Amino acid sequence: MKVDRHGQAKVLSPDEAQQLFNAFTTNRDRALFGICLFTGCRINEACTLLTNDVYDTAGVRTKITIRKQHTKGKQETRQITTHPSLKTYLEAYQEQAGKRYLFPGRHRRGHLNPRSADAILRQVCDRLHLEGISTHSFRRTALTQMSSAGIPLRVIQEISGHRSLQALQKYLEVSEQQVEQAIAVVGF
Repeated sequence: MKVDRHGQAKVLSPDEAQQLFNAFTTNRDRALFGICLFTGCRINEACTLLTNDVYDTAGVRTKITIRKQHTKGKQETRQITTHPSLKTYLEAYQEQAGKRYLFPGRHRRGHLNPRSADAILRQVCDRLHLEGISTHSFRRTALTQMSSAGIPLRVIQEISGHRSLQALQKYLEVSEQQVEQAIAVVGF
């Protein structure tokens, strides 16, 4: 768990995620962190999304496009199916979205800086007295939930954009309950 911004970001419990989304004060914040949670993307990938990669003339697209130039390794563009809960957040935000960037920066120039997104999250976490949470918590939570649900690692890798399964596995948290369940299946 992160302590003083060092260490791995905490994986959110369902209760913590609910508290955060209830505490976000704007549609922008719910849409921004909803993208991070429901696509498993990095905060920089969310902040640099183009409006056309999320919305078309009919509304929210069925797939969100994360362009390779906005990814960490600039390896390849990926598309992620829009989760129904994320679609709700994006519909509520659509009127405020920028013309070029989904989340415009100050004075509607450029895109929202990831450090600004971090500051928004830290303020909410401080207000709720939640510790160990960072913008990366949403990505770790998404990937860990997928793994816990039995989604094959190769599929999770495709969604997350990790170059290797080894890099992906560092993100995944194993719960005590999972260990107990694994031991329980052993026998004859």
